Amino acid sequence: MSAIFPSEEWLKELEVKINTDEHYAEIAKNWEGDLFFNIEPEGNLTEPLTFYLDLWHGKCRKVAYKPEASAYPKPAFTLSATYGNITAVLSGKLNPMTAMMTMKLKVSGSMGYMMRNVPTVLDFVRVAQETTTTIL
Repeated sequence: MSAIFPSEEWLKELEVKINTDEHYAEIAKNWEGDLFFNIEPEGNLTEPLTFYLDLWHGKCRKVAYKPEASAYPKPAFTLSATYGNITAVLSGKLNPMTAMMTMKLKVSGSMGYMMRNVPTVLDFVRVAQETTTTIL
């Protein structure tokens, strides 16, 4: 499987990979929280992009590509980044924890919960990186 980021196909492949990756299922078995991503335009991305993932106990229950924020008014976490910073994380050039600590990846939601679940966060990024073979 391989899809170009950002695209609806990429998001659907990420959903499949999350739901079939045994390592992620084990590490994320206690995770309860959905994610709403806001990607700010930069470089090849000319307009804002949003996507949504409902992650629950090591599985992805739902994804949405380009949803309005009003469709998911209270996600557990909202992540915001420029296109350059999100693609740097997906390509492995920027450590996701460093990105959060330096505000290159802004997170709203329970930072305590996120910090208690760093292995889950890092494995989610691994799965997303493995899904991403081409970046626009």
